[in-house]
Amino acid sequence: MHQVKGVVARAKGQPVELVTINVPDPGPGEALVQVQACGVCHTDLHYREGGINDDFPFLLGHEAAGVVEAVGPDVTGVAPGDFVILNWRAVCGECRACKRGDLQYCFNTHNATQKMTLEDGTELSPALGIGAFAEKTLVAAGQCTKVDPSARPAAVGLLGCGVMAGIGAAINTGAVTRGKSVAVIGCGGVGVAAIAGSALAGASPIIAVDIDAKKLEKAKAMGATHTVDSSSVDPVEEIKRICAETYDGADGADVVVEAVGRPETWKQAFYARDLAGTVVLVGVPTPDMKVPDLPLIDVFGRGGALKSSWYGDCLPTRDFPMLVDLYQQGRLDLDAFVTEEIGIGDIEAAFEKMHDGNVLRSVVIL
Repeated sequence: MHQVKGVVARAKGQPVELVTINVPDPGPGEALVQVQACGVCHTDLHYREGGINDDFPFLLGHEAAGVVEAVGPDVTGVAPGDFVILNWRAVCGECRACKRGDLQYCFNTHNATQKMTLEDGTELSPALGIGAFAEKTLVAAGQCTKVDPSARPAAVGLLGCGVMAGIGAAINTGAVTRGKSVAVIGCGGVGVAAIAGSALAGASPIIAVDIDAKKLEKAKAMGATHTVDSSSVDPVEEIKRICAETYDGADGADVVVEAVGRPETWKQAFYARDLAGTVVLVGVPTPDMKVPDLPLIDVFGRGGALKSSWYGDCLPTRDFPMLVDLYQQGRLDLDAFVTEEIGIGDIEAAFEKMHDGNVLRSVVIL
């Protein structure tokens, strides 16, 4: 048993606390990871606000990189000393999705079996099965993906959630390639990552849409060719205008990524795509939100595809090493997503900064 410091949300809407937690030694199929860096993701705030479920207390944190300290019996994929990025999709290899070769859609992803606890024995619910706002965490060994150990932990750890979700929404889910036009609605961390992924794939134009000028500037720095302030113009009409200027006869973007998770912006994405275009929902809605009222003839008549992107439809063992290699080659600027490095006691302040538009990611350094 290991006693370490961790950040816990005890109740809905209450400030997080830095407390001592108990982390078991790894059992069969498990790995103990010494966390080096962990990004502060909006999903952690969702947990604190009760927007995911009510299984309090939560051990927050999930966008993490670190070093494997120990593994349980029968673990062969990773070993002590390996530098890893943590993921929340340890695939089973046995379900119908895995058996047909679609491991990224595994229906039976799993986490560590043993529970981390408070000092009094109260079981903790780790965010996305990880719980990495802690000096050490216990995960399923399949949640550890080995990558180049010379990579900067604060940067590559962000592939554990938001950056991978955005890049994957564009490249994996939206099938963005050169010659395609892309619009991204919502330019927080995930949206800007979708822009970076679209640029990496050679798309043009790449249109960033937001109501915050500071976020639009960040989007432009990461590869957006055009920006649209949707507080002052109709984003649907502006996306259509830009695409028509680039491709004669275009009536919208080939791929529209919705990275907000609201019915209003999803409806904008629906109407901003070209005929036979694709809408990708990667923004996370709350349980009370409904699909907006749309004439069914519009759904039929426009053709194309309406998709949701879960973790960027990624397969960590395939995608993480590739993206880290691109980062190491200077072709994917993951450092640009790290706005600030903070201590483990500064997470509540980082939540507050999410609302001012100045921060893509605050990253906890342990």
